[in-house]
Amino acid sequence: MPDFPNESQPERRNWVWLGFQLVVRLIVALWLRYRARGHDRITHRGGMLLIINHQSFLDPLLVGLPLHRPVSFLARENLFRVPFIGWVLRNTYVLPINRESAGTGALREMIARLKAGFWVGIFPEGTRSADGKLGEMKPGFLALLRRADVPVCPVGIAGADRALGRYHKLPHFSTVRVVFGEPISAAQVAETLTLGEAALLDLIRTRLEECMGQACAWRDHK
Repeated sequence: MPDFPNESQPERRNWVWLGFQLVVRLIVALWLRYRARGHDRITHRGGMLLIINHQSFLDPLLVGLPLHRPVSFLARENLFRVPFIGWVLRNTYVLPINRESAGTGALREMIARLKAGFWVGIFPEGTRSADGKLGEMKPGFLALLRRADVPVCPVGIAGADRALGRYHKLPHFSTVRVVFGEPISAAQVAETLTLGEAALLDLIRTRLEECMGQACAWRDHK
């Protein structure tokens, strides 16, 4: 079993996660008009894969902020060597990813955490969107679903690209909305996979686009 905090209690946040969550909440309150919904309707208590559109470096923080349990994300391995940042990453359930071993080491770690009952968050576009819209979803993450019997929760973000987007050098004030969709059950994931990976990718993309549409409408509502 890989070495990560609270591996026997995947639903419990450690003190580093709780403290960081509090600091982020204060920063967001001063900077962003941020709200999230749908997370309170998720009743699944085991491992789950969160599929999220990618608009900003802020996205992992925006997704984890309203949750009462930790989420494991991926970060470049070199960030773990940066003083303090590396310590925070290691103690907030973040997984290091190396370009050379991204298809093996990181994959094994994510599968282990999913099977241990953790929530794992990934951005299937692989890079931040240039215009806030959902780009091409790379199918590599489907390997996780073939090897871990877990549901998939789509999470749509709107407005993060306006706050600190791909081409922003400085942060901007913005309205940000995050919508957690109804999870796709593990049974439905397995059933759809029998039709082929393209069918499952289409299903997940459709659900994610629905969440993004709701988040955009909510953001723009006056």
